[in-house]
Amino acid sequence: MPKNKMEQNQLICGNNVEILRTFPDECIDLTVTSPPYDNLRDYNGYSFDFEGLAEQLYRVTKKGGVVVWVVGDAVINGSESGTSFRQALHFKEIGFNLHDTMIYEKNSSSMPNPNRYFQVFEYMFVLSKGKPSCNLIKDKKNNTAGSSRRRHYRDKKTGKMVYRDDVNIVGEYGRRSNIWKYDVGYMKGSVDKITFKHPATFPEKLAEDHIISWSNEGDIVLDPFVGSGTTAKMAKYNKRKYIGIDISQEYLDIAKKRLFQSTL
Repeated sequence: MPKNKMEQNQLICGNNVEILRTFPDECIDLTVTSPPYDNLRDYNGYSFDFEGLAEQLYRVTKKGGVVVWVVGDAVINGSESGTSFRQALHFKEIGFNLHDTMIYEKNSSSMPNPNRYFQVFEYMFVLSKGKPSCNLIKDKKNNTAGSSRRRHYRDKKTGKMVYRDDVNIVGEYGRRSNIWKYDVGYMKGSVDKITFKHPATFPEKLAEDHIISWSNEGDIVLDPFVGSGTTAKMAKYNKRKYIGIDISQEYLDIAKKRLFQSTL
């Protein structure tokens, strides 16, 4: 399939693998997406080609670019499927680095089986093409703010700690952990009522935090399962360019209304 000039700030209806095949190599700075995994949600009867998509995501991602893959596992015949781990390992096999395994923690959960704890999280695999560029969010208040610390390292030969002469002053805020907690449920993850016509959404703040962390203003942010348009909306509000793909025209219509009619 011939490569076409890729247009930015657009929503495209169609098969994401076939559409991405028309994109030039190394044209995307960041992908933030959550696929319809393990048939936990009815995605209008559609399925997707994981391996084909993974291959295209690697090809279109720029060097230093990142793919954030938000996914969980269904319980099938008494066992979690492990689909999430298999997908993460496949991404590694085709060339991505597994830069971080992060946790998306929800403040509520559905009723579990009687012999299971409440399920309140999904994985957020941060996959990079080489060393990623990042702007790590620092919003964790430091209890020791204002104090001084001497920089140090462990000598590989002696095993002893070596302290340097320079001193580091602890700032008011430090980088957060890799477990991110968000409010979920109706009118919590978004103020756009139309969002909840989609069967599986993630919070706007989740998308925004990854966009801020792994991209810069003017960068191109992709969501190949754009659904209700959360990633595209937050890319737009944070001065990034967006490309959203979805096989369902019904869901794309929701995304378009959010992009052009909603507010934060």
